[in-house]
Amino acid sequence: MAGPPPAFVAPDWIRQLGRDDLSRVFGTTTVKRAVTYQRRGAVHDLREDRDGVLRATVYGNRRYSTTVWSQAGARRPAGLATSCSCPVGTLCKHAAAVILHAQRTAGAATPASGTPHTPASAAWENLLAPVLAELDSASEDRSGTPLALQVELAQATTAHPTRLRLKPLVRGASGAWIQTGISWADLHRGYASARTDDRHRAALAAVVQAQAARSPHWYHPGEWVEATALGPAVWPLLRDAAHAGVALVTGRGRRSVRLADPVELSLDLTRDSDAAITLAPVVDLPGATAPPQLVGDPGHGLAAGDEHGMVLAPLTRPLSKAVTTLLGQAGRLRVPATDTERFLTAYSPALRRHTTLTSSDGSVLIPEVRPPHLGLTVTFEPGHVTRLRWTFRYAVGQVTHDVPLRPSRNPQDARPTTQQPVVRDTDREEALLSSLDVLDRAPGLRIPLPGKARLGVVLEPELTGWATVQFARDVLPALQERDDIDVTLVGEPLPYAEVEDGPVVQVSTRDLGPADGADAAGTGEAGDNTDRDWFGLGVSVRAGDQEVPLRDLLTALTRDEEVLLLPDGSWFRLDTDELRALHRLVQEALALDDGDGDGDDLRINRYQAGLWEELVALGVVTEQSEGWQRTVGALLALEELPHPDPPGTVEATLRDYQLDGYRWLSFLLDHDLGGILADDMGLGKTLQVLTAAERLRAEGRLSPEKPLLVVAPTSVLATWQREAARFTPHLDVMALTQTTRRTGQPLTDVMAGAHVVVTSYTLLRIEEKQLVGRAWAGVVLDEAQAVKNHRSRTYQVARRLRAPVKIAVTGTPLENSLMDLWALLSIVAPGLFSSPERFGTVFRRPIESGAAPELLDTLRRRIRPLVLRRTKESVAADLPPKIEQVVSVPLNPAHRRIYDTHLQRERQRILGLLDDVDRHRIAILAALTKLRQLSLDVHLVVPDAPASARPSKVDALLEQVVELAAEGHRCLVFSQFTRFLRVVRDRLQAEGIEHVYLDGRTRDRPRRIAQFTDGDAPVFLISLKAGGSGLTLTEADYVFVLDPWWNPAVEAQAVDRTHRIGQDKTVMVYRLVAEGTIEEKVVELQEHKRELFDKVVDAGGALGAPLSAEDIRGLLDVPAGLRS
Repeated sequence: MAGPPPAFVAPDWIRQLGRDDLSRVFGTTTVKRAVTYQRRGAVHDLREDRDGVLRATVYGNRRYSTTVWSQAGARRPAGLATSCSCPVGTLCKHAAAVILHAQRTAGAATPASGTPHTPASAAWENLLAPVLAELDSASEDRSGTPLALQVELAQATTAHPTRLRLKPLVRGASGAWIQTGISWADLHRGYASARTDDRHRAALAAVVQAQAARSPHWYHPGEWVEATALGPAVWPLLRDAAHAGVALVTGRGRRSVRLADPVELSLDLTRDSDAAITLAPVVDLPGATAPPQLVGDPGHGLAAGDEHGMVLAPLTRPLSKAVTTLLGQAGRLRVPATDTERFLTAYSPALRRHTTLTSSDGSVLIPEVRPPHLGLTVTFEPGHVTRLRWTFRYAVGQVTHDVPLRPSRNPQDARPTTQQPVVRDTDREEALLSSLDVLDRAPGLRIPLPGKARLGVVLEPELTGWATVQFARDVLPALQERDDIDVTLVGEPLPYAEVEDGPVVQVSTRDLGPADGADAAGTGEAGDNTDRDWFGLGVSVRAGDQEVPLRDLLTALTRDEEVLLLPDGSWFRLDTDELRALHRLVQEALALDDGDGDGDDLRINRYQAGLWEELVALGVVTEQSEGWQRTVGALLALEELPHPDPPGTVEATLRDYQLDGYRWLSFLLDHDLGGILADDMGLGKTLQVLTAAERLRAEGRLSPEKPLLVVAPTSVLATWQREAARFTPHLDVMALTQTTRRTGQPLTDVMAGAHVVVTSYTLLRIEEKQLVGRAWAGVVLDEAQAVKNHRSRTYQVARRLRAPVKIAVTGTPLENSLMDLWALLSIVAPGLFSSPERFGTVFRRPIESGAAPELLDTLRRRIRPLVLRRTKESVAADLPPKIEQVVSVPLNPAHRRIYDTHLQRERQRILGLLDDVDRHRIAILAALTKLRQLSLDVHLVVPDAPASARPSKVDALLEQVVELAAEGHRCLVFSQFTRFLRVVRDRLQAEGIEHVYLDGRTRDRPRRIAQFTDGDAPVFLISLKAGGSGLTLTEADYVFVLDPWWNPAVEAQAVDRTHRIGQDKTVMVYRLVAEGTIEEKVVELQEHKRELFDKVVDAGGALGAPLSAEDIRGLLDVPAGLRS
């Protein structure tokens, strides 16, 4: 039986190795991993050859053959040498583990210098060994055959500087670095062997990829990469490769290449006995055993031999090409004594941008070069004018040079010349110009630069006015504080300061003579009273002790300037509510007077009380004419009106709001002022006017020679007579219903003895000469919307009527456009607003377009003293409710087919006319009217249509009427189309329902009205035109509107025939709308129009426009689901 194997006896050189020795040779981390390997029993088959070589098998992730021996003459401790089949190849953890295992197996205690092993330390190390084993295993997973980088220098020649060349190597089986099996081409294409180290392969691939990136057409890498072509980028690539573990070697012996830290290259200047200056490069490259060579063109690094092979170092500052060439010849560069001053002034600053200049022996005094500054010369001139001039300022030693403020794009322009004896630092110049954001605090100092993000500097700007203040106050002090800007002042800036006491506005009025008022707004014809309506308006502004010219102030405000600058340098802000309001009010006064906008010879009309009130609120009233105080003062004190009681001869008890209306009318009559009584329909406007007229009669202010003229629609003349007889029996009211040609009597005879003459708008036109030719105590225009068209003959005649006061009475002072309101005001308050063209420019177009909604508030303020309006909801709380409902009536199939056929035809025709609505308006409205008639009854348009296409609305109406009549209710039925109204009449007759009929052709109108009011007929058929105004029909409590009309005010007037004072029953209003027809779109348009009145007369927002092309398109847009 064999005995135990003999104990292993470690060689002496193994015993000599301590732990510190192993750490110096293998590295601390490698030794720690070797300890782990040894302790876990990774070393097997340890044996010693006859020549003293130790061999063993070490198990990691794989099995490795490891050899350790002592090599005579080696510098390492004990002449240590190793070899291993692992990827590292030599001095690896496996070899260290073999040494440790040999020492432990032989029982060799490590020397005292080594790390002692105690049971305690072994215990904790055994616990942590698996952690290191995991790390080691991961490291082995990533490891592979190592790679190296061969670095060679191509020696410099006269034409070419030193070049750096690189070639990849791989460790061969013998452990030597070889080039077989690795190439730049493989690395570039990713074909390099996967058995090579991943990190090494990635680091070398980065080198070849960088080369390819710089040369897009570089498809076939050769044996060498010309690293010099990479420029300074080669240094981080080499550094990364070394950090990844790639060995840097050179020469056939594969000597080591060391990467040093960046070094600085300087030029040393010395002066010889002839006073010439010699330039010599100086560099400190630690470890270099030979003179360094510049690497790259331009130079960016140095290379030199050292004791182990080669040392490489990047330059702290890469050189320019010119300086690279210069340094290549530096040993021979000599500046003659005659040129040394120019060299030091012009060239040494340029050299200092690339390298450091020194004088080792102190023989050359190198001038201090100050970075360029900005030079600024500021010249202050009278009239708040400031001129600036910019330069770049260079200082070399004690000499200063100014150069133009034009950064050159051509490098040649930066070179010194006779006129420019310095080298310009364009980068610094650009930085200076980029640091001038303070110039943005004043206008006119900066300009955009093409292709650049920053703004440029105006070279020689001229500042005027407020720009001078902004520069002197906000820019100049900041520039003077800068160390890199040299400021020179020519003249002194004024002591610019804001006026402590803000500007004070002063306003005044004066009487104007006939000559002054002759060209005032208005026609200048009889009835306008232009001379007495106009007053001179004075507006002035004082700031401190200075009078501010109004023209200058208005000009500055018009230009939206922020301040107004006075001659002494004081200034005040214009962005105040008071001055903005002053500007608006003065401009408004000029506009309404058709002025030229320059602030001279201002005038104001007595009806512009609202404007005056706002002016007074802004400043101090210095003077008012007596006439102005009497008239306008009263207008502005409407809330404090005198309270004359109604005459005792009035046989009616006025409601509170009617009493207020009577007093308002009395005030206007007492002060010869016109106005608009715009109460809601049905609130008793006629009674209020009659009560005021009775007061005039009682006070002897009405006479047969000068009576009151009332103009009204023909349909309401009888109403005036009837209500006068009822409420003011002492007032003699005469109705002028026939022309003088028909009566054969002069007008004076017909009106003899009358206090009030009532006539129609028709007779007003016919009897123009007679009615305009005499004076009236006053004029009342009832249902005054009849004169809303300022181009009509009726309007012109009404305007020319001679009377000290004119009153418009209407529940709808505005129906379609702001021009309706202008027309009424131009009659009752001539001069409040100027010509229709100017009014359109100042108010109508900006408001209707939505461009200036704030003007709507201005307009309301202007008309407030002259318009009195009360709604039923606000004053007639005892009036019963009015319930309105839209009833959708479907068309029967035959009716629908005919309607849709005509709709398509008319739609195409109308859309083709919308390119010029004004030109084709009549044709468009005719086509729309045809569609509306088709919505009611196709027989109105197509007489031979089949009987099956019967009008559904008539059936729907009859169904309601029969039931209502049986219950004792009475109904008003309205339609715009009298032919359709007659269709309804025929059906009522056929059903045996008693009714009364009234349209524009009815001659015995009063009898027909009485038939309904005094009789029992349950239905009153009325055309909108004939009965939409002037009737009081409170006997009815149901209203049917058979067809919607564009203007909701017309319908509202019709409905209010019954919903008015005297009604004691709830009023039900039904609007019948044909489903899926143009009528639905008309209802939508009504809502748009209904806003118009509220916006101006009551309240609201931005004004809607009258019927437009877009409105018409909307009318034709019938829902697709309701088309055939």
